[in-house]
Amino acid sequence: MKGVVLAGGTGSRLNPLTRVTNKHLLPVYDKPMVYYPIQTLVNAGIEEILLVTGGKNSGDFLRLLGNGRDFGLKHLNYAYQEGEGGIADALGLAEYFASGEPICVVLGDNIIENNICEAVEKYKKQKHGAKILLKEVPDAQRFGVAEIHNDRVVGIVEKPTAPKSNYAVVGIYLYDATVFQKIRRLKPSGRGELEITDVNNFYVEETAMTFEILDGWWTDAGTFESLLHANNLVSKTGANKVRAEKNSAKVTVRQGAGG
Repeated sequence: MKGVVLAGGTGSRLNPLTRVTNKHLLPVYDKPMVYYPIQTLVNAGIEEILLVTGGKNSGDFLRLLGNGRDFGLKHLNYAYQEGEGGIADALGLAEYFASGEPICVVLGDNIIENNICEAVEKYKKQKHGAKILLKEVPDAQRFGVAEIHNDRVVGIVEKPTAPKSNYAVVGIYLYDATVFQKIRRLKPSGRGELEITDVNNFYVEETAMTFEILDGWWTDAGTFESLLHANNLVSKTGANKVRAEKNSAKVTVRQGAGG
């Protein structure tokens, strides 16, 4: 399986911060935002990764990430999205890179607490179709929302005014090679973009869509509110990890002293 991180877009909701940089290069606690989705893929055992970006600051990604040494990678691939064609348009640029293999796609502003290893392993056994990750949230109308019936996804609606569930579609998707055929079938939405929700609904119509509930917290970081929330979550998680490591070290020292 190969991995794709989508880090394009204008980041207009984070203006004026994004006048001088791509939003995915903004800091989230102690790392640039784009580090988190890349690490999500690496933690799942995915080492062949493509980063899709665009805009006037695209060269900054190369200066920051290089060949992915910070993640233990031997090589990191890049693609450039011309214009603002939407998430599905950006994903379409990964067809040559995917080369017929299944892919795990992570949106560049998505940050999770734990990992997606179980979902990836289950998808490998699935053989075909797609899998999405869901998370129950209190403000589902902000996201794509999955309608579930008899443990099956029967539809996905983008930013519904009256959500049929509280399960938001996390920006992490697992697709087979037919995803690129589906992208070519898309027509621009009312905002002039190719929508990833439409791609997912093609799989739903084929009854080829499965889902997993994401363990641990999840947030995007595409607005000022969610960026602040992401910083607070990552900071708190990091502090808890440090405390746990210190406590573990104290226990080890006591055990050694008692020996």
